[in-house]
Amino acid sequence: MKVKLSLAFFLFFLAAIFVSAQQKSRPNILWITIEDTSPQFIGAYGNKNAKTPNIDQLANEGIRFSNAFSTGTVCSPSRTAIITGVKTYETGTGNHRSSVRLPAYIKGFPFFLKQAGYYTSNNAKTDYNIAGSDKFIKECWDESSGKAGWEKRKPGQPFFAVYNFIDSHQSRTMTWPYDQYQKSILEKLSPEDRIGDNEFSVPPIYRDSPEMRKQLARSYNSLRYTDIQIGKLLEKLERDHLKDSTIIFFYADHGEGLPRGKTNGIAYGYRVPFIAWFPPIYQHLSPWGRAGLVSNELIDFEDLAPTMIALAGGMMPNYLKGRVLMGDKRTTPGKYIFLSNDRSDNGPDLSRTITDGRYLYSRNFMCYQPELRYIRYMEIGEIKRQMRLDFERGKLTPFQKSLFQPRRPEMLFDLTNDAWEMRNLADDPAHEVMIKKFRAMMKENVIVNQDVMFLPEYQTHLISPNQNLYDFRKDRQAYPITKIYSAAALAGFKGVEVIQKQVTLLKDRNPIIRYWAMLGLIQHDKKSLVPYKKAIIRAMDDSYPPVVIIASVLVYRDDDKEKLKAVALLKDFITIKNMDLSLMTVNLLLYQKNKKPFYKQVQSAMKNKNDFYDFKAACEDFLEAK
Repeated sequence: MKVKLSLAFFLFFLAAIFVSAQQKSRPNILWITIEDTSPQFIGAYGNKNAKTPNIDQLANEGIRFSNAFSTGTVCSPSRTAIITGVKTYETGTGNHRSSVRLPAYIKGFPFFLKQAGYYTSNNAKTDYNIAGSDKFIKECWDESSGKAGWEKRKPGQPFFAVYNFIDSHQSRTMTWPYDQYQKSILEKLSPEDRIGDNEFSVPPIYRDSPEMRKQLARSYNSLRYTDIQIGKLLEKLERDHLKDSTIIFFYADHGEGLPRGKTNGIAYGYRVPFIAWFPPIYQHLSPWGRAGLVSNELIDFEDLAPTMIALAGGMMPNYLKGRVLMGDKRTTPGKYIFLSNDRSDNGPDLSRTITDGRYLYSRNFMCYQPELRYIRYMEIGEIKRQMRLDFERGKLTPFQKSLFQPRRPEMLFDLTNDAWEMRNLADDPAHEVMIKKFRAMMKENVIVNQDVMFLPEYQTHLISPNQNLYDFRKDRQAYPITKIYSAAALAGFKGVEVIQKQVTLLKDRNPIIRYWAMLGLIQHDKKSLVPYKKAIIRAMDDSYPPVVIIASVLVYRDDDKEKLKAVALLKDFITIKNMDLSLMTVNLLLYQKNKKPFYKQVQSAMKNKNDFYDFKAACEDFLEAK
């Protein structure tokens, strides 16, 4: 009997040693995430005026990535892609704060780390842009709060901890009143830590003036304050004797929060600082070699989930398409990545982007809007107001003026030689072959991945009560993406042949194709559409409300005889109960010269629907816009 007990104890002892060794063989993982920051504003990325010593030290001791891109250019869609590992144009979560339902089998990736034995903590931002977020968050995190950390894990248990620092957020850098920024950021910095209005170079996309410098300094000081908080966290990690067993990742949730960055589908909106730091014990997991190395390997947020699951030794769900960046299960780097940008707050958009790290190609499907489109959260910022004032007073350079004018359908930038993306190479004959290649790749990616964001938001809300968008998009009969994309791909281009195709598509049986035909037509000028007036007027009687709205705006813009009917329809849509249709109407009218006929309806609707932020924001922009 004693022999059996001794043997059982011995086996138990061996098992305990094995489990303990297995846990020790798996790294702790710390994520340090910051908000709204492009690499151009960080010292380690070449900005000599920035004060970011803690971030710079991480870069000097770790691996700095020059080609890391967020999958979206505003926070909540970006965070959906981070937490699920699935692109937003597949989940249908591309529109900012749209609360889309996911299929039950798509989990936040920390769920798989928990299953693998990790303690998961999130401090503290979620903003995942999905319905049923409470259950989703509970599945992901052992602890998610402003006090969450690694302290509550079991002895020897590996941890995955996220710390999100908000002090570089757009609220601090441009949207809050200046005195609020002073109290929350500037006054908390010592005089030697502050960056003065004249202690940095103004990016050429902005006017160099005292007024603009005052606003731009906010970004530098907010980032300095953020860097100080990062330093305190790293000191805590060291005090707890955990730094030598923890892999650290540092990155921003998307690009710079200043005008033209965040919410805009170019590298200034997508490209992020990204650093990976390895302690000596886990240096073998880094495929990039020595500390201080700079990698130009392409990374986007689709890659984070599979990488973390692989590091933790967790079960990899089959819906993940991203790469494993490091460790034994590392997969081959790709040559291109595909990115997407959709509605932000009250500012609708749809642009798709491809980059190989050097060249970035963006396709704009709503060219009637400028790069600096109306988004209330930006419009209330002093810097945006100053830029509009400078535009009205004729103080801007031709390029700076172009940011307030309708966009081109295609943009191509050489990021190596044009870091601020000021020279569009799309019409350069020397790049014609490249443009055609990117155009074909764009089409293939949209169709193969069944990009569900080509549905108007009105339609997604009709579908959502019965089916999640991720699964819906796979039904080629219900969602004929090839035909829909063919109609959408015309949008923004000019010429008689394009208009004729769009007018013909107004007769298609599929309402989404008619929607894209109409959205394309509104991007032509009045003179070009004269021969097609009858078809456009007939579209005001279409059975699909989004088509009626766009047709009515176009008739209001161009046709004197039918203008009264158009005005009546548009007034009805402004005050209609359906929020998607009301928001769509107000947003389209924002870009029309004469808004006066609709002031009364907008004021009335704003009072009746004041619990819906996006609609109220659009109305405020409408009433303030000239």
